[in-house]
Amino acid sequence: VQLKESGGGWVQPGGSLKLSCAASGFDFKDNHMTWARQAPGKGPEWVATITTNGVGADYIRSVEGRFTVSRDNAKNTLTLQMNSLQSEDTALYYCVVGWKRIDGDRGQGTQVTVSS
Repeated sequence: VQLKESGGGWVQPGGSLKLSCAASGFDFKDNHMTWARQAPGKGPEWVATITTNGVGADYIRSVEGRFTVSRDNAKNTLTLQMNSLQSEDTALYYCVVGWKRIDGDRGQGTQVTVSS
């Protein structure tokens, strides 16, 4: 299993970022997928999760209405569109195989920093 995240960076509060996760080495289309994050000094938490066909998704309350998870099974890619970013969203974001997972088969992550 290989998962490679990209798209992180620095953004001002209220800004947007789009994260991508390129998957390989397993049957991506047959697995639910999750975006998780770990903020400095805090434990990891799942943020957004999506079903195999992309029809179903769930979010933690703090990002609902601001973040959108999607996937392209033809391209083996998972995406997280993040809007109205807040300082509390600063964290290392990573993709994980499975439903609402925070560990297991995961990528190295991409850093998101929200500050003015």
